[in-house]
Amino acid sequence: MPLVEVTLSEGRDPAAIRALIHEVHAAVERSIGAPGQSIRVIVREVPRTHWAAGDQTLAERDEANKR
Repeated sequence: MPLVEVTLSEGRDPAAIRALIHEVHAAVERSIGAPGQSIRVIVREVPRTHWAAGDQTLAERDEANKR
């Protein structure tokens, strides 16, 4: 049973998340021939205040880019 986990910063439209799930599912099915019913996809959304790069959270970067 393939399990694919995707972690994103939160804030995307639910339709975009659903499209991502569909495309990941299709890619796994196509690439390794896994039966569709056995494929699991988990999407985790992390608050932008909890995701940092270079000692700056994404929320802080967003705020700095507004200025």
